[in-house]
Amino acid sequence: MGGSELRRVDEIRSCNGRIGQCASLTIWFSDFVIRISDFIRHSSFVIRISFVIRSRTAGSFGFATAAHLILICSLTSCSVGPNYHSPETKVPTTWSGAGEKGATNGPAQLAEWWKSFRDPELDSLILRAAGSNYNLKAAEARVKAARALRGAALADFAPNVDLAASYTKARLSKNALNVTPKVFDTDTYQANFDATWEIDVFGGKRRALEAANASLAAIIEDQRDVLVSLLAEVARNYIEARNYQERLVIAQKNLEAQREAVNIAQLRFKAGLASELDVSQATALLAATHAQVPALESSLREAMYHLAVLLGQAPGTLLTELSRPASLALSPPEVPAGLPSDLLKRRPDVRRSERQLAAATAQIGVATAELFPKFALTGGTAGAVAGYESLHAGNLVNGASKFWDVGPTVTWRLLEYPRLRAEIRSQTAQQEQALAQYYQAVLSALEDVENALVAYGKEQERQGSLRDSVQSSRRALELANQLYTQGLGEFLNVLDAERTLYQAEDQLAQSEQNVSINLVALYKALGGGWEAELKRN
Repeated sequence: MGGSELRRVDEIRSCNGRIGQCASLTIWFSDFVIRISDFIRHSSFVIRISFVIRSRTAGSFGFATAAHLILICSLTSCSVGPNYHSPETKVPTTWSGAGEKGATNGPAQLAEWWKSFRDPELDSLILRAAGSNYNLKAAEARVKAARALRGAALADFAPNVDLAASYTKARLSKNALNVTPKVFDTDTYQANFDATWEIDVFGGKRRALEAANASLAAIIEDQRDVLVSLLAEVARNYIEARNYQERLVIAQKNLEAQREAVNIAQLRFKAGLASELDVSQATALLAATHAQVPALESSLREAMYHLAVLLGQAPGTLLTELSRPASLALSPPEVPAGLPSDLLKRRPDVRRSERQLAAATAQIGVATAELFPKFALTGGTAGAVAGYESLHAGNLVNGASKFWDVGPTVTWRLLEYPRLRAEIRSQTAQQEQALAQYYQAVLSALEDVENALVAYGKEQERQGSLRDSVQSSRRALELANQLYTQGLGEFLNVLDAERTLYQAEDQLAQSEQNVSINLVALYKALGGGWEAELKRN
C-alpha cells in the first residue's frame, strides 16, 4: 500500500473519529439539557450555568449541536405562570330602579343616544367634538404608543442582527517581543454581522406579549371611556346653554309683566287710588327679577365657552352659532337599560379594568420565567457571527477572508433566588390589586346606573308637579288681577302671584334641564356612545 493510500486511510479514520466524537458529545449535551430542565421544574433552587460550544472552522459540530438544541427546546417549551381566566362576577339579575318612570329592562340601544333629543345642532356638535377634541386625540396617541410597545414585544421573538464594518491600524512594540516580526505595522479590515436569537423555551416572551396585548386592549378601552365622557359632556353643556336661554326668555317675559305692574301702580298712586307702598313693592319685585338676568347670562356664556373648548376651538367661537335661543323638544323617552350583566361587556371602564387584570396576570409569568434557564444562539466572543476579515482591503471580499462563529448558549441565573422570588410576589400582589380594582369598577358602574335610573325617574315626577304648579300660579295671577281691578283685592296679592308664577316657571325650566341631563347621565352610566365611533372607524 502506497504512502498516498495510507494517508487517505488515516484521514478517513480521523474523520470517522471526529464524527463519532461529535455524535457522542451531542448525545451527552442533549441528555444534560434534559436533566437540567427536569431539575428546574422540580426545584426552587436557582443557579447559573453558561456554556458555549463554538467553532471558527468549517465543520458539522457547531451547527449540528445548535440544531439539536433548538429541537430539544422546542419540544420541551411551555409557558410558566398562571393562565388568565375572566373573574367570576356576581351581579343582580335586574335593576332596582327599572320600575322607575322612563326605564325598562329591554335590550340597550345606545350607539347614537344623542339622536333621541332630535336636535340637529347637538348632532353637529357631537360629530365635531369626536373629531377635534384634544383629550380624545391624546387618548388616541396613547393607543398608538401601546401598539408600538406591543410591536416591540412581538419583535422580541425574532433574532437580533447588527451589521458592522471596521478598520484598525496597529503597530507592534519592537522591544516587547523575543522574536523580531517581519511586519510591525498592520492594517485590518473587517465587515460582519452579529446575531443573537433567544429561544422562548419557558414562555417568558410569550407572557410578555400576552401582557402587551392586554395592556393595548386596556388603553383602547380607556380611549373609549374618554369618548363616552366627551359625548356626555358636550350634550350636558349644550342642554345647559339652551336652558339658560330659556330661563332668560322667562325672566324677560316676567320683567315685562312686572314693568307693566309698576306703571299701573304709579298711575293709580298719582290718581290717589293707591298708596306709595304699592309702587315700592312693585318696584322691588322688578329689581329682584332683573337681578337674576346677569347671573343667567354669565352661566350661558360659560356653557358656550366650554362647548367650544370641547370642540377643540377658542372659547368664543360658538357665540354666534348658538346666540339664537332654542329649546329642546324632548319628550322623555323610555330608556331600555338592558340587564346588569350586559354592563360588564359594555362599560369601557369595566372592560379596561378587566384587561388590566389580564396584563397583571401575564406579568406574573414574565417574572416566573426568570427562574428558568434561557437558551440562545449567539455569535462568538469576538462579537461577530459571520463576516470578512483581512489585512488588505483588496482581498477583503474573498473566500479566504470569510469567518463565522456561532453556537448555542444556556444561561441560568446564579444565586438570585431571593430577588426573583420577591419579584414574583410583587407581581402577584399587583395582580391582586388589579382584581380588587376590577370588582370596585363593577360596583361603581352598577351604582352609577342605579343612581341615574332613580334620578331620571324621580325628576320626571317632579316635572309633572311643577307643571301643575305653573298652571295654578297662572290662574292665581289672573284672579288676583281681576279682584284688584274690581277693587276687591289688594295690590300685594297681585305682586305675590307674579312672584310665585315666575319662580314656578323658572323651576319648571330647571326641571326640564335636569330631566335631560339625567337622561344623558343614564346613557353615560350605561356606557353608550363608543359603539358608533367604532363603526365609523
